[in-house]
Amino acid sequence: MTGEGHLAGQTVVVIGGSSGIGLETARLAGQEGAAVIITGRHADRLKQAAADVGARNTAVFDATDQAALSGFFGGLPGPVDHVMVTGPGPYYAPLAELEHDKAHADFDHHVWLAVSVAQQAVGRVRPGGTLLFMTGSGESRGPGLSLMAAATAALPALVANLALEIAPIRVNLLAAGFVDTPLSATLLGGDLDKRRAELRATLPIRRVVEPADVAALAVHLMINTAITGATCAIDGGQQLLPGGLRGARPASRHHHRRIPGHWCRPRGRLPRARLGGGGQRAQDQAIGSR
Repeated sequence: MTGEGHLAGQTVVVIGGSSGIGLETARLAGQEGAAVIITGRHADRLKQAAADVGARNTAVFDATDQAALSGFFGGLPGPVDHVMVTGPGPYYAPLAELEHDKAHADFDHHVWLAVSVAQQAVGRVRPGGTLLFMTGSGESRGPGLSLMAAATAALPALVANLALEIAPIRVNLLAAGFVDTPLSATLLGGDLDKRRAELRATLPIRRVVEPADVAALAVHLMINTAITGATCAIDGGQQLLPGGLRGARPASRHHHRRIPGHWCRPRGRLPRARLGGGGQRAQDQAIGSR
């Protein structure tokens, strides 16, 4: 779809755009006038998504495959304006059960994927355009969450540095809590309705965050050219709740540093406060991007 919206005449690429947050971002970008290119791993799902949002082009590949990612960017017909990257859920397991190959793959699927996309973006994303990545909100501490905690802590620092290194291309990070997506449904299974009810009862917004909510923030970051190097939390106020209300995770008595409230600014300059332990569920940190 094209028109006189805020993104009229621009091209938006959504890597992982066949469902969930990626699909809704593609939809909203199209409604704002952008020509949309969506990618995914499953041809049938991608074809349906493209018809749903009126995508200009599609590409079927696994973004964690370096050769395929390079081939995609190299095959773009011209410069694009914005690239959003969603990804698979995180790998988490107790320390004694962590497997090196799976842990290495998880690093590639999250931290290194951001590096790879930034490398490919130089010369292919227009100055002032945006790279958007995703992570979980808050910090994860507790048995089984070591790798997730490391990635959640690493990505804001990585994004802030990339924003300097590849300027004037802008780089920002969306930090989501629980989002009601197909991935969340897969992770929670029969507990999905219970988790929705818990969040409706306890979140300050009194509802569950939907993919369209995250998409609205993503498109805002494309439109607002003053924002770069920022980590923007979108969790319905989940970080503000006492540990027990945020949702039980594997028990941890350790207190940890957590950023209170919503924030959308360079992480390194944000004052931090100490709150009690507990925190979000591992499934909430998975952010359900697909």
